[in-house]
Amino acid sequence: MSRIGKLPITVPAGVTVDINGGHVKVKGPKGELERTFSPQIAIEQDGPEIKITRPSDEPAMRALHGTTRALINNMVHGVSQGWSKVLEIHGVGYRAELKGSTLVMSLGFSHPVEIVPPEGVSFAADPKARTVTVTGPNKEVVGQVASEIRGWRPPEPYKGKGVRYLGEYVRRKAGKAGKAG
Repeated sequence: MSRIGKLPITVPAGVTVDINGGHVKVKGPKGELERTFSPQIAIEQDGPEIKITRPSDEPAMRALHGTTRALINNMVHGVSQGWSKVLEIHGVGYRAELKGSTLVMSLGFSHPVEIVPPEGVSFAADPKARTVTVTGPNKEVVGQVASEIRGWRPPEPYKGKGVRYLGEYVRRKAGKAGKAG
């Protein structure tokens, strides 16, 4: 059996899960998520736990088993606690601020970069620490939005300027060493 797939998912208090065949709907204090999974994978709720089983040991079924369990676990975690990604901004004159719910960043372009959050996602900007926090219940959407923000100015290897994830290591290059005589 899959080591991930066989683990039961514990549903915390305040979270409701509706399972209708392969369609799973999770509702909690941070929001509501729903997703349709393969009908070949059996999803059952047994009290405060959700168990996922597979019909056979074929490689495709084994892959679906662990993936289905991980996605449902992410949904339950997202509606109960939420997901967040923190981005750091490095560079002289680079900064970010909120105008309403829109994130406005100065990243060395001739114009400010404005990013409107998709539904369910919110931004928090700390101008002193030069950080931007992306939060929301859906792990995939939070990661995608954080990746799009980083994509505006990825960190460059010579001076390290740009937008990076909190704790991301940027490998630095030496640059020009001068003429060898």
